[in-house]
Amino acid sequence: MEHSAWYEPIKAQLPDHYFNKINQFLDQVYASGTIYPPRDKVFAAIQATELKNVKVVILGQDPYHGPGQAQGLSFSVPNSVAAPPSLQNILKELRDDIGVKEDHDLTAWAEQGVLLLNACLTVPAGQANGHVGQIWEPFTDAVIKVVNSLDQPIVYILWGAYARKKKVLITNPKHLIVESAHPSPLSAYRGFFGSKPFSQANAFLTSHGSTGINWLQ
Repeated sequence: MEHSAWYEPIKAQLPDHYFNKINQFLDQVYASGTIYPPRDKVFAAIQATELKNVKVVILGQDPYHGPGQAQGLSFSVPNSVAAPPSLQNILKELRDDIGVKEDHDLTAWAEQGVLLLNACLTVPAGQANGHVGQIWEPFTDAVIKVVNSLDQPIVYILWGAYARKKKVLITNPKHLIVESAHPSPLSAYRGFFGSKPFSQANAFLTSHGSTGINWLQ
């Protein structure tokens, strides 16, 4: 990450020792048992989406905690693994909003400028939220603040109560916040279905002189 355009602006938001703490945490937890995603995918969100290209932020809470699912991008899993229920519901809403995406790996979104950021970047196998509150939130809050400072139009898609708490970090009037219930089966029928986040995002981007996302890619 040191060679990325993300590094210096994120570092400027955090105490000098913080990156050392992250490395120590990673060394400790990956030596202690099975952790997701694979260690080389922990920072995949900011590796896949260049800072200057960010157009949309989709904020998740923490990675999937089942074998082969987490790939460092919020809500995304490889096509070789079945789509979890929340991702299935995201694809249903996409179908009703814009059209059918033929696969469920969201890497192509990330490569177009969709920052697929989890607030917590690691999880122990089988333990949802197992690393919440331990190390990651200052880092991912710093990422959100860096994106907030950008001049280009950006859409923040916030699904569920946890993601919506991050609105306090989004203060730039040039940006748009799209929020609804979480796509989880427990809440999707309470306002996620029918919210049309994908067409909303593209309408905002194109109206501000940017190009929309090809969500079906």
